[in-house]
Amino acid sequence: MKNSSKIASVLIAILLAIPAFALASQFRITRVYDGDTVKAEAAGTVIYILLVGIDAPEVSALDDQQSQPFGEKAKEFLTCQVLDRVVEVKGYGKAEYPHNNILGMIHINGRNINLEMVSNGLAEACPRPGPAGLDIQPFLNAQAEAREKGTGMWVLGDKYISPKQWRQEHRKK
Repeated sequence: MKNSSKIASVLIAILLAIPAFALASQFRITRVYDGDTVKAEAAGTVIYILLVGIDAPEVSALDDQQSQPFGEKAKEFLTCQVLDRVVEVKGYGKAEYPHNNILGMIHINGRNINLEMVSNGLAEACPRPGPAGLDIQPFLNAQAEAREKGTGMWVLGDKYISPKQWRQEHRKK
């Protein structure tokens, strides 16, 4: 048991240190928090993954606060795709916020789940400079196509508010 814990710790250290194009590791997704944050486990080690390249509509953790439109749908879609499944995670380093999260790309059987979130109109592409090795162009292309078709959150048209703007407007006062 101690060996598996040591192996998992080494695995996590490597996942954070080596560029994504050089390494991918397998984890079981054990919890989905929202449309772009999950908890994963491997060999007794727990990691929290912020899906790199995307920003999903917000889900409220408070009973007295409303979730952003399509926030619950994004969480539900991601849950159906990854919960209790073994996935391949390509790490892109640590997230600035939340501090303990790993920026990661999740694949299942060759499918890019991060990209599928955008293609289904359940997350937007993050156009700001991302981590080294991340090609954001496929995300921007998928977003343009989803927006043009009015898929998912893009059906809101002019009433759509980005997750970033939603967070700013709904911060605790």
